[in-house]
Amino acid sequence: MPDFWFDDLSPGQTFESPSVIVTREEIIDFAQKFDPNPFHHNQEAARAAGYSDIMASGFHTLSLSFRLFFDLNLWRTAILPSPGLDGIKFIRPLSPGQAIWIRAEVLEAIPSRSKPDQGLLRFRHDTLSDAGEVILTAECLHRLRRRG
Repeated sequence: MPDFWFDDLSPGQTFESPSVIVTREEIIDFAQKFDPNPFHHNQEAARAAGYSDIMASGFHTLSLSFRLFFDLNLWRTAILPSPGLDGIKFIRPLSPGQAIWIRAEVLEAIPSRSKPDQGLLRFRHDTLSDAGEVILTAECLHRLRRRG
């Protein structure tokens, strides 16, 4: 299993996760706890909004995407708190029974000037459906320790 540090990663490197199937129950449970818009847990409300079925909250899709990314266990030792995300786009809805997976690409490696023992990696995180369509995308900053 890899244990990457900042210095081990460079632009262009890509990582992919296995897929996971999202159940109706998971979508409804997340919606009721965190995003109770009716089209996330009520089929009639979803139809009234122009969809054939309920759809996962974008926050649910984002959370699942991060879980898939962190399940790759790319860095166990070097990880530090992240300074944030940019450009989150909910492109297509996530439906019950749909499988998703993630592809994450290093876009930029930025050594810290003020803290030479660490750096920022800018990643593009794409969440894809089982059909290969991008359903969510985000740019994420991951702060990692440097070797030595």
